[in-house]
Amino acid sequence: MNTSVSISPDESGAGWLVAVRFSLLSIVAAGLLFPSTAALIGGTLFPAQAHGSLIEVDGRVVGSALVAQPFAADKYFHPRPSAANYDPRAVGGSNWAPSNPALQERIAASSSAIAAAEGVAATSIPSDLVTASGSGIDPHISVEAAALQVARVAQARGVDAARVQALVDAHTLGKTWGVLGQARVNVLQLNLALDAH
Repeated sequence: MNTSVSISPDESGAGWLVAVRFSLLSIVAAGLLFPSTAALIGGTLFPAQAHGSLIEVDGRVVGSALVAQPFAADKYFHPRPSAANYDPRAVGGSNWAPSNPALQERIAASSSAIAAAEGVAATSIPSDLVTASGSGIDPHISVEAAALQVARVAQARGVDAARVQALVDAHTLGKTWGVLGQARVNVLQLNLALDAH
């Protein structure tokens, strides 16, 4: 028994028209209404974050609290390495596995340089000073990484190490909501505080 369903030209044309209307509606809703609404709500509830958490000094933008910047001078705290060369437009990690020889060589070279600069054994260097974050632009270092650099920064600035440590303590952020992550220090904000004192 042969059964077939025939679709009239009017029915196929109506289906096509419904599909086009649904596509246009989806584009407007998902591509215009939702992003506009989300941006409006975000800008209203979190204005600083919505505008990049920019940090201004004397009316001039010097950076963002969300993006790491390279600091190399001895009088500044140094951030963790960046696989993105500290460029927020090139966010990303190196994606090198721990077994990758190139990563091992870079870590060994970084450890030797940091050990020499800080006057410590390479084995005592916190891992975040020799490894890049997943984003490549993480603005924070661990409390241990900051503590390792206090003596160098104090000596370069000709100030007492206790004074530098007090600034580190004042700029140490606790765990997010008291439970997530670890205590951390924003390098840019700490370095700006050093320059201001």
